[in-house]
Amino acid sequence: MTALRKPQVAPTPKAAPFAIRAERAADVATREALLDACFGENRHGRTCQRLRNGRAPAAGLALAAEREGKLVGTVRLWHVSAGGRAALVLGPLAVDPACRELGIGAALMHQALAAARARGHAAVVLLGDAPYYARFGFSPEKTGALSLPGPFERERLLGLEFEDGALDGANGMIVATGAMLPKRRVARPHAHAA
Repeated sequence: MTALRKPQVAPTPKAAPFAIRAERAADVATREALLDACFGENRHGRTCQRLRNGRAPAAGLALAAEREGKLVGTVRLWHVSAGGRAALVLGPLAVDPACRELGIGAALMHQALAAARARGHAAVVLLGDAPYYARFGFSPEKTGALSLPGPFERERLLGLEFEDGALDGANGMIVATGAMLPKRRVARPHAHAA
């Protein structure tokens, strides 16, 4: 099992404090705008988005960072089967570009991983930058036989076990297993007699 490491980030003297809290329904529009700003409006076509489409995040594992009353960061975790092993997929992690270097991303990661561990989850996988996520204990060590439902760079598929052996023998496709979001009713125009 890989131990989580505390970030070595010292806030700058001019940095306003930030708070991490559970995501709220009122955060949706701001969160979506933040994700568009960080990843581009084409983010909906990315491979990992296929694991999130139509699904609800795992209970208690959708977090937001707030600074001076404004949402400046977000992270969510989602239920998946990682080649037959119950796991979570993390993402997206996003921080307002104007607030980078304040430790918000690291704080979101630490809190999200601690919450996932506390809720009894055994493992987390993600698609991301290995040097950044290695400091949180992620590595490609046990993800080599896993696949995603779309194109991806093998070296960016990373895993973290909270329980030793949670990803042992994980082989095959990572598929979404989380709760489906309720279907939205589309208002239909009423037929008017002519």
